[in-house]
Amino acid sequence: MTVEDDFFAGKIKMYELDEKIGKRKATDLRRKFIEKKLGIKLDKIGSYTIDPENVIGRNIENMIGAVQIPLGIAGPIKVNGKHAVGEYYLPLATTEGALVASLNRGCSTISEAGGAHVVLISDRQTRGPCFKTKDAKGAKRLADWVTENFDNIKKKTEEGSRHLKLKGIRTFIIGNNVFVRFEAETGDAMGMNMITIGAENACNFIAEETGADYITVSANVCTDKKPSTMNLMSGRGKSVIADVILPEGLVKDRLKTTPEEFVEVNTRKNLLGGIISGSIGFNAHAANVFKALFKATGQDLGHVVEGSLGITWAEKRGDDLYLSVTLPCVNVGIVGGGTRVETAQECLKILNVKSANEFAEVVAAAVLAGELSLISAQAAHHLARAHKKMGR
Repeated sequence: MTVEDDFFAGKIKMYELDEKIGKRKATDLRRKFIEKKLGIKLDKIGSYTIDPENVIGRNIENMIGAVQIPLGIAGPIKVNGKHAVGEYYLPLATTEGALVASLNRGCSTISEAGGAHVVLISDRQTRGPCFKTKDAKGAKRLADWVTENFDNIKKKTEEGSRHLKLKGIRTFIIGNNVFVRFEAETGDAMGMNMITIGAENACNFIAEETGADYITVSANVCTDKKPSTMNLMSGRGKSVIADVILPEGLVKDRLKTTPEEFVEVNTRKNLLGGIISGSIGFNAHAANVFKALFKATGQDLGHVVEGSLGITWAEKRGDDLYLSVTLPCVNVGIVGGGTRVETAQECLKILNVKSANEFAEVVAAAVLAGELSLISAQAAHHLARAHKKMGR
């Protein structure tokens, strides 16, 4: 009996194949099994350039191949930030027609106006564990102890990583429960694994020192991959603002609308419409830009949810248009995670960023371009026409 015979007979599990025959052969054999089991052919999934040896055990389990997403390019967009300075091309992976064209229009318009001005206002990756005490008094004592012992907790959190830097701890008490929000810088990695490991070390230390029951390393006050008012107000990952002033003539000639019309659409759509719908975050389509950039560069797509918390603000400045986007949660990295994948590495080369902070500032400029173009299209009543032409 061969390994293939034993596998098809159910004597070997899918995940065991990697060790028995190597990751590439195991990938092919798992795909062959699915084809036979379901009576289908998976030739396109089986045609890929990603090396299973590179991703299995790091980025994927039970690999059977890879999916492909069309990749477009927008830009360049001129960025005037602290970390991002210059012109950037944006690699965008998407199947949404008109998105790349729209973003490209926004990039060229902003660049013609002198570029996007970008400010990185905070850098705090978070993890939010939970402890249980006997009663409310015990919870208060634990919260006070955590605050008073920050330096010792910081040492435990940072053990084992030269990149992790704990910057703050916040506590929240609900009955006999204490939630602790760790806030840390994580270098050029997005940092979720890093801070999770650090928080786990610290939580074991806290439990040993106080006798409190350590319940879980993540109790949703992080808040990871979920829309939350806490993240909207406090930020998570990189918090970034990008803005630009667009001359009236440029708005009319390039965007086919006026500053007055643009401001009215933004106010009634993003702000008033957002309020009446109970939205958390008030923007036109920030998630679209996060999604396309994240797919291309190997970021965690779960954090598109937090990217959607952005706020788009527009006002007239004399005859001109002032536009800004405030993004409290930009969770990006240029090392680790999905950035190891070969196609992501090439897209990061296109982006040509040297740090996660530079990447975050470029993301903010890209979102600004996306908001500018889409809101202008709605103000000019061109949205349906564009999708009819490009997105069908």
